[in-house]
Amino acid sequence: MSENNHDMDKPIYNCHFELTLDVIGGKWKPIILYYIGHNQVLRYGNLKKCIPSINERMLTKQLRELENDGLIIRKIYKEVPPKVEYSLSKTGKSIMPLLYELQEWGAGYNTRNGSPEYRVRQAGKREDD
Repeated sequence: MSENNHDMDKPIYNCHFELTLDVIGGKWKPIILYYIGHNQVLRYGNLKKCIPSINERMLTKQLRELENDGLIIRKIYKEVPPKVEYSLSKTGKSIMPLLYELQEWGAGYNTRNGSPEYRVRQAGKREDD
């Protein structure tokens, strides 16, 4: 009986696309996944530098959700000061081709509709690099 009650707590999706957007959707999750995947391993501070417009509270929240959904792996090193690294899980790696396709779509869109308001840096680069 407890399994049925637990299943009732799970959302019901109308299609797999809706499920996908629930897991990786939003403003920050695809960007976080992209940078971790592109760099293979990132520490929190480096990830924050890649996405300077995200605040620390939101970055922490999104990282926790991605970890809970099994898309990223959080590795904690027992040293002082504490060191934490993020990498993609096997499931997280499986989304990378789609994220690269979205990146290519964005590049094409920018080329076709490129106007001064679309300023895009190279992948994984910051303006101070």
